[in-house]
Amino acid sequence: MASERNAEPVYSDRIFTVPNALSVLRLIGVPVFLWLLLVEKADGWAFALLVVSGVTDFLDGKLARLLDQSSKLGAILDPLVDRLYLLATLGGFLIRGILPWWVVLVLVGRDLILTLLLPVYKRRDLPPPEVIYLGKAATFALMSALPWLLAGQMDWAAAGFGRAFGGAFLIWGTAVYVWTGILYAGKAVAVARAIPPVPHEDQHR
Repeated sequence: MASERNAEPVYSDRIFTVPNALSVLRLIGVPVFLWLLLVEKADGWAFALLVVSGVTDFLDGKLARLLDQSSKLGAILDPLVDRLYLLATLGGFLIRGILPWWVVLVLVGRDLILTLLLPVYKRRDLPPPEVIYLGKAATFALMSALPWLLAGQMDWAAAGFGRAFGGAFLIWGTAVYVWTGILYAGKAVAVARAIPPVPHEDQHR
C-alpha cells in the first residue's frame, strides 16, 4: 500500500508554470478556432490550430513531469481545456455539416451523463474516479480524427486521405469513448451501492 501511495503524483499550489502557460494558450485558442472555422471559414488555419493544440496538449503533460511542475491548477485546467476543445470542435463541425448530428449527440451525451454522476462521489466525500487509460486513448483518437476530417474538406491533394483517415479514427474513438463511459458509469453505480453518503452537518444539530 505504501508503494502505491508513493507512486501517486504530488500536485503543488504553483500557478505560474510552463505546463499551465501552455494550457492557458490552448484555452485562448478555443474561440480563435471557432472564429476561423465558422466566421472566416479558413479551414487551413483552423486545421493548423487543432494540430498545434494537440501537440501542446501532449507537451504540457510531458513537461509537467520532466520539470517537476505538476500542479493542482494544471490537474484541473488541462482536462477542462481538452473538453472545451472537443465540444467546440464538435459544435463547429455540426454547424458546418462536417459531422452528422447523431455522432455529436452520442459524444456530448456521454460526457453529460458522466457529469450528472459526479454528485455520487461528492456526497461520499470521494474524489472523482481516476482517468482510465483507455479513455485517454479514446480522447486521443477523437482529437486525431477531427483535424483530418477538417483536412478532408479542403481543396488539396490529401483531402481523400484526410476523410478516410479521420473517418476511421472517428469510428474507433467514438466506440471506445462510449465504452469507457459505460465503465465510468458502472464505477459510479458500484460506489453508490457500496458506500453510504456522508451525513450533512445539519443532520447532527
